[in-house]
Amino acid sequence: MAAACTDRLDALLNHFPVRAHLFHAGALCGITDFDAPDHGGQLHLVRGGALDVVHPGSPPLQIREPSLLLYPRPMARRFISDAADGAVTTCANLHFEGGTSNPIAGALPDVLCLPLAGIDGLDRTLALLFEEARSEYCGRREMIDRLFEVALIQVLRHLMETGRLEGGMLAGMSHPKLRKALVAIHEQPAVDWSLERLGEIAGMSRSAFATAFHDTLGCTPGAYLQAWRVRLTQKALRKGQPLKLIAADVGYGSEAALSRAFKAQSGMSPREWRQSQPA
Repeated sequence: MAAACTDRLDALLNHFPVRAHLFHAGALCGITDFDAPDHGGQLHLVRGGALDVVHPGSPPLQIREPSLLLYPRPMARRFISDAADGAVTTCANLHFEGGTSNPIAGALPDVLCLPLAGIDGLDRTLALLFEEARSEYCGRREMIDRLFEVALIQVLRHLMETGRLEGGMLAGMSHPKLRKALVAIHEQPAVDWSLERLGEIAGMSRSAFATAFHDTLGCTPGAYLQAWRVRLTQKALRKGQPLKLIAADVGYGSEAALSRAFKAQSGMSPREWRQSQPA
């Protein structure tokens, strides 16, 4: 099963990687407020101690066992722990390449809380991460950052294997048949995919595939394909690539065809979108 999960994530993480950067290791005592960052998300590993997490407009989330808190997008929160002993945490900022267009960040809920013991294989990663967090080894921060990224991949595997997410791209990647078609789209966006061909890859009839896809992901296969191509276009535009070359790479016969799809998806032309991006 691990190999299949790796295949499902390869194209996603290759096109839209996630980078982690340690910003805290140790006890948090009393009240700690986290303002919503300008961009990106955060990952908190709660190693010990009781912790209440308060989100505006929601009842407190009570953590009483070692747990993981994942915020894929900016979100303000308050941590409340014992004023003397506190809660032992190790925390990292997450940078999702592509920002709001990153499909992984977009497929996750606003906040995800999981017991550490329930994620297969995570104990080995965390044992090394926590050892590095306590150490003064050279390269310590780089090692911790990479281990946070490994932990995030293990969380994504866990979500797909357990089917915890009820809708969206990761739910589709959990589906035993739909995931084959999604991997094909992710790996070969320039192919002129038809419903029949995607259904064949999924091992389903055309109609059954279209229905299952819409029920699981909330959109048609054609709309998903267009959104994926536009995400890849945005990534290439950030790198300064000319639209004419991008069009061929993502499956459009001309700049004009890509521009029409881009505007239909984002509400802006490629030129307007590029000018709207921060330097």
